[in-house]
Amino acid sequence: MQQMRRLYFTTGSPFARAVRIVLDEKGLDYERHEEITTPTVEERVKVAPTLQVPALVDGEVHLWDSNVILDYLVSTYPNMPAPPDQRPFAEVYMRRDHEWEDKLTLATLQTLGVSTGVISQLQWAGVMHEDNDYADRCAVRVQHLLDWCEGNLAGRAEGFVEGVVSVQDVLLAVWIMFMENRPLRLEWRSPNRPKIAALHDRLQARPSFLANPILWWEPGVVGYDGDKPIFADR
Repeated sequence: MQQMRRLYFTTGSPFARAVRIVLDEKGLDYERHEEITTPTVEERVKVAPTLQVPALVDGEVHLWDSNVILDYLVSTYPNMPAPPDQRPFAEVYMRRDHEWEDKLTLATLQTLGVSTGVISQLQWAGVMHEDNDYADRCAVRVQHLLDWCEGNLAGRAEGFVEGVVSVQDVLLAVWIMFMENRPLRLEWRSPNRPKIAALHDRLQARPSFLANPILWWEPGVVGYDGDKPIFADR
């Protein structure tokens, strides 16, 4: 009997949130191996040699890196029927007739995520991006990446791919929601980004997003009361 698939992740990870959203879009059950804080190197290396999560175990398949996991889920499993009032989820990770366009978009969104993550990690360590040349460069990069995304969304009523919700849409939405729910001083909202704002409004009401809310995490958080963090020293 095949063992239940397992997802290893930390509570506050937006990379893992994207994977959980796609698991829900596919209607796939999984065991949640969730950690509030990062475990020891010895424990984490048992999950992935990169010492990073999310990591997915699905039968004999053991994957890490969120983009690899997302590719696997979209390419391996059929979609759940979309609710009557919701767009269908994309059936392919990359379109054959737009392969390089889709690869470039995914790479750009990965850079957006990493740049935002660097700012967040440094802030937890007490370093504000305004006071660090590298982090401040990341903050500048984030704004240029968001402008690029605005220019490459198909329209106010569309995402990166017309007629569906794509993995690219999920990744962009996850990151702008992360910025909005963390005190990183990274502003994504702008009158010049109406298509991103429309994408945000559509996806934040989608069942897979509602089922996987953004939970606050920073050093000192030991649990949650609903969606409110509980701090060890408060």
